Amino acid sequence: MTGEEREQWISKNDYYARSLVAHLKFIVPEGCAVLEIGCGTGYLLEELKPARGVGIDVSPEMIRFARIRRPANTYYEMDAEHLFLDQTFDYVIVSDTIGSFRDVQKAFEKIHQVFTPQTRLVITSTNLIWRPLLHIAERLGLKMPQVRQNWLDIHDIISLLNLSDFELISNQRKMIFPKYIPLLSPFLNRYVGNFPLINNLGLITCLVARSARCVQRPIDNVSVSVIIPARNEKGNIEALIQRMPKMGGHTEIIFVEGNSTDQTWEEIQRQASRYKETHDIKWAQQDGKGKGDAVRKGFNMASGDILMILDADITVSPEELPKFFDAIAFGKAEFINGSRLVYPMEKQAMRFLNLVGNKFFSLAFSWLLGQPLKDTLCGTKVISRENYIKLAANRSYFGEFDPFGDFDLLFGAAKLSLKFIEIPIHYRARSYGETNISRFKHGWLLLRMTFFALNKIKFR
Repeated sequence: MTGEEREQWISKNDYYARSLVAHLKFIVPEGCAVLEIGCGTGYLLEELKPARGVGIDVSPEMIRFARIRRPANTYYEMDAEHLFLDQTFDYVIVSDTIGSFRDVQKAFEKIHQVFTPQTRLVITSTNLIWRPLLHIAERLGLKMPQVRQNWLDIHDIISLLNLSDFELISNQRKMIFPKYIPLLSPFLNRYVGNFPLINNLGLITCLVARSARCVQRPIDNVSVSVIIPARNEKGNIEALIQRMPKMGGHTEIIFVEGNSTDQTWEEIQRQASRYKETHDIKWAQQDGKGKGDAVRKGFNMASGDILMILDADITVSPEELPKFFDAIAFGKAEFINGSRLVYPMEKQAMRFLNLVGNKFFSLAFSWLLGQPLKDTLCGTKVISRENYIKLAANRSYFGEFDPFGDFDLLFGAAKLSLKFIEIPIHYRARSYGETNISRFKHGWLLLRMTFFALNKIKFR
């Protein structure tokens, strides 16, 4: 097949090609370093608009065409099983070509060489449920003919990723109607095709993974910033400082006070001065309102490699934080969420309606984000400073919509394809003050934010 012929097939199936590009653009931000394995004529690589784009393909004809037609990127005649590039990338794309690999495991092994801890492997392949229809489409001249070396299904690919030391982050299916009919196709693919069960029929399977060989960090040199939003928590400030464990090479505590009526601000300054010889403490008053605003201010003040949020009410003990530190410092995950719904709670720690709401949002978000979550509303969350900077830079996609800060971090981490884990914590009743959460007012707001995210993540 010539490059011109391949371009004609892309044009003939323009709706499929544009839909695939749109999905990959959600995962791969513009301006990244991208390697595409099996780049063909360079169409997809060019559409992703990388700052540095490299494509490899076994076909000399495709590479020749790509170099002439799309010279902004670099192309090499090379197969995945013998990959040799002296550079690393933010994303490695294998789109609709895994079926042409002679030895998929060997190809996966080779890919590690171009990875950093932040690199993501993005694989798209055809759902084998569609195999009979696609065979008929090829016979009728409706689909580009492909020579396949294997017929791997999704479970085979995931198994080979595990064997090759890759960790799966997300697994999604898209597109239940690949031909364009005005109104009907967008409705079916954007809405109907994203619902559970029906989603299993999606033509495009998209996997995102990271290298398990690149994740461990040197624990001794890692510093930590613990951000503590505090509103009407005067009675807890000294206990928070006294009980804060030392983690990594250095631990700083950052109090961000917001609109208190019980002298919390004065207490923070008094205790910070009292413990200044033994603890690194910073403090500030938030500019706006809501916990989310306080968390963002605290993160902007932080100097640590690892950023933690701890609620000032001490319903989650500071002594629990080393578990979170170990998990992220040793690369077990990139975004860590506490879960209050595993261990028995103290009486009055969580009211019944709050528990029901948490269960609902957990189910909704596990489906929405494609990663399992038990307790989306737990205030204890941990992310690296490096990843938070990326999250903040991409915040415009969702906007400043979250007064609590929990969903802002969850949505942003999912958009970056970060590896999630949840760590069970012991949830205790308050010993001072009253909750700042209104069950019905804030519950309605959380529901609105869920539907907002639905349109931004699933129904896009």
